[in-house]
Amino acid sequence: MWVSRSGWPGVLGLWRYHLQRPSFARTWSGYKGPMAETLSTQVGTTGGLKALHQQNGDAGGDAMVGPPPEPLKPAGQEVEPAPVGGEHASTAAQGPGKRKKRRGATGERVVPPPKKRRTGVSFGDEHFAETSYYFEGGLRKVQPYYFDFRTYCKGRWVGHSLLHVFSTEFRAQPLAYYEAAIRAGRLHLNEEPVQDLNIVLKDNDFLRNTVHRHEPPVTAEPIRLLAENEDVVVVDKPSSIPVHPCGRFRHNTVIFILGKEHQLKELHPLHRLDRLTSGVLMFAKTAAVSERIHEQVRDRQLEKEYVCRVEGEFPTEEVTCKEPILVVSYKVGVCRVDPQGKPCETVFQRLSYNGHSSVVQCRPLTGRTHQIRVHLQFLGHPILNDPIYNSAAWGPSRGRGGHIPKTDEELLRDLVAEHQAKQSLDVLDLCEGDLSPGLTDSAAPSSELGKDNLEELAAAAQKMEEVVEAVPQDLDTIALAPEKAIETDVMNQETDPLCAECRLVRQDPLPQDLVMFLHALRYKGPGFEYFSPMPAWAQDDWQED
Repeated sequence: MWVSRSGWPGVLGLWRYHLQRPSFARTWSGYKGPMAETLSTQVGTTGGLKALHQQNGDAGGDAMVGPPPEPLKPAGQEVEPAPVGGEHASTAAQGPGKRKKRRGATGERVVPPPKKRRTGVSFGDEHFAETSYYFEGGLRKVQPYYFDFRTYCKGRWVGHSLLHVFSTEFRAQPLAYYEAAIRAGRLHLNEEPVQDLNIVLKDNDFLRNTVHRHEPPVTAEPIRLLAENEDVVVVDKPSSIPVHPCGRFRHNTVIFILGKEHQLKELHPLHRLDRLTSGVLMFAKTAAVSERIHEQVRDRQLEKEYVCRVEGEFPTEEVTCKEPILVVSYKVGVCRVDPQGKPCETVFQRLSYNGHSSVVQCRPLTGRTHQIRVHLQFLGHPILNDPIYNSAAWGPSRGRGGHIPKTDEELLRDLVAEHQAKQSLDVLDLCEGDLSPGLTDSAAPSSELGKDNLEELAAAAQKMEEVVEAVPQDLDTIALAPEKAIETDVMNQETDPLCAECRLVRQDPLPQDLVMFLHALRYKGPGFEYFSPMPAWAQDDWQED
């Protein structure tokens, strides 16, 4: 460390000291202010900051910034696997393009430096090729497939064992499952197979967990292109399809369907629609267009118009609702009117009434989560088939006037219990593994297996993976004898011995059960206006089943 004549450490000496700390280095490398430029010039001449950028695999300064990503990020989105190999660069450099070799002490595990995190990375052909679609009973389905969840070690995991992390943060599976996954070669640390769950995690450790993934079905209704030019793509989104990968959905999303079936890639969503909402959905083709339109959204230059069918006879006059909305649970995706909520405003106008339900035009002037649905519930006219806000879980009045005779915890528990009984947890963007003790009192049977069963299945999984390696890649086009059927199943990724989902029998939803009567009808902004056709359920001659 450099010391000034007064005895205090010099400025550059302090920076040299701090830049040797990995967590500080990652944060500082993302700072673009003038002070950073000055110090980068001064310290870089002696190899300090320059070597740090090289260590992080970055020639331009965009090293991984801030805390590690959320647990187990899907492969191909933001995180790249850490490099595999022997020696790795230290923070010091001996000259341009040269780095010292660092060796750990005897028996010490050396952690590779993180690779550059590519911001704004989109999905490409390698992701689209993970699996394929098939259509059955009016539903779009995804063939089960193997998938790598990836993440760098989070700060709170450092110094803890994998056993501790899995037992406290990844409780969807019993510890016996992870032990079986190790024996089957499914868990990797810094691209090396994990041998022991007691291994202690270090900063920058890179974890990869291979799982057998199943996705819920969505409607087979196609995504229609409404408009396309050099700036935007506009589609008519069917109900039940999420916009982008989330939860259990990856290939059954608008982003993946457009990429796989329309060769439309690297799109930037300009606004969001709930999974159950249909209608106009806009994407920008470039980041510049995306920023320009988002600025228009922030300046309230965008007009949105929706149409819905609600319970009862809605008033004939225009109705404006300005009730603030509070998020009850981000995990479950439930909101309600509350004085402590965020301000919002929606304007409603009845279009028709058939003696039982009304078609209503909705113009949200703000963009809160579930705003239209929550305001209609508050007004006593929830959307006719809204699986959340027209549920008996809200009490006898179903939330009218904000009257909810139960605590938030009781409300969430009752909503989860209702959809768990209907096998429709996907409506809440949940799966069985997401259910903590506070969310359910259900005595539904667990899909977890005992340790003895998992040990047998781990051996079977390892054997199946060896079969995959031995099977030629073109066997899916060859007629196989019955004794080779297991090899076909392995190659097609349809079944997996360790997968709990493979052992469950789920009843498919009916296509009509995937439709909610809320539709984005029109989006208008400076220089553009896009319409979607009025859905069948909003027509005057529509009859309820």
